Amino acid sequence: MKYCAFLLTGLLAGCGGAENPQQKILFDDFSYPDLPAMRENGWKARTQTGHPGVSGARWSADGIRFLDDRDSAGNRLLRMTSSTDGSGENTEHTQFCHQRKYLEGTYAARVFFRDAPVEGPDGDQIIETFYTISPLKKDMDPDYSEMDFEYLANGGWGEDGHGLFATSWETFKLNPFEKDNEYTVRQGSLEGWHTLVLQVTDKKLRYFVDGEQFAEHSEHVYPEEPMSINFNLWFTQEGLLDSEEKRVYQQDVDWVYHNADKIMNTGQVTRAVADLRNDKVAFADTVPDWTPKLDSPCGL
Repeated sequence: MKYCAFLLTGLLAGCGGAENPQQKILFDDFSYPDLPAMRENGWKARTQTGHPGVSGARWSADGIRFLDDRDSAGNRLLRMTSSTDGSGENTEHTQFCHQRKYLEGTYAARVFFRDAPVEGPDGDQIIETFYTISPLKKDMDPDYSEMDFEYLANGGWGEDGHGLFATSWETFKLNPFEKDNEYTVRQGSLEGWHTLVLQVTDKKLRYFVDGEQFAEHSEHVYPEEPMSINFNLWFTQEGLLDSEEKRVYQQDVDWVYHNADKIMNTGQVTRAVADLRNDKVAFADTVPDWTPKLDSPCGL
C-alpha cells in the first residue's frame, strides 16, 4: 500500500480521491514499515514519565511495532506491548499521540482488546485505550478537555469484571485527586476486534461500540480546547498483582479516522475507511493546524 497523503491544498499526492478533498479528515491505516515512517506523519511516541500508571514506570517507543495481519492478507496492524513485574523500575507503558488540533466531529478507531496477558499470570488492572486530550495547565483547569474509551480487562475503578469506560472530563486535580467528569460503563468482555465511534456535536458526546450507543454525556463536559488523538496501554498502581513474575499485555490498532466536518455513524465510517483503502490511501490528513499552531506534547 502506498503512503499517500491528502495535502492541505486539497490535492491528493499520487492517489485516487475516495474522500472529498475539501473535508477535514485524518485517516491512518498504520501500514508502516517502522516507527520512523509513522513519525513522518505527525505521530509521537511518549517518553515523558509520570501520570497515569505505575509510579516510576518507563514510557517508551519500544512497545510499538508493526506486523502483518494474519487474518487479512495485505493488511498491517500497529501493536502496543506493555509489561510489568510489579515494580516501577521494571514496568513499561506505551502511548502514541497525533498532533493537537482536533475538537468537534467524528472520531473512530478499530482496535483489538485482550482480556489476558500474552505472557505471565493474569489479573493486573490493565487499561487499553483510544482517547483525545489537551494539556492540564493547572489544577482544576476549566478549559481542560478529554474524551476516553478505556477498556479494563481485569476490572478496577469500582468494577469487579470486564468494563469499557466512556469518560468525558471537565477537569481534575492530581494531588490530592479530585475529578469533575461524566462516565458510563459497558460491562462484559470485549475481547477481540471492535469499532469505536465518538460523535462530538451540539454540546453532546455520544460513544458507540460496533454501532451500538452506550453513552451520552452533557454540555458540562463538552471539550473547549483542541486535543491530540491518542492510544495507550498502562497498568494501575493500585491494581498490580502481588507477583514478581513478568506479565506482558498487548493491544492492536487497525486504523484511526476523524472527520471534523461530519457526524457519522459506524456504517458511514466503515464505508469511508473502505473507500480510502480501495483507493490505496494509507494516510490522509487535511485537518489544518490550529492558529497559532499548538505544541503537541505526548504525555498527560
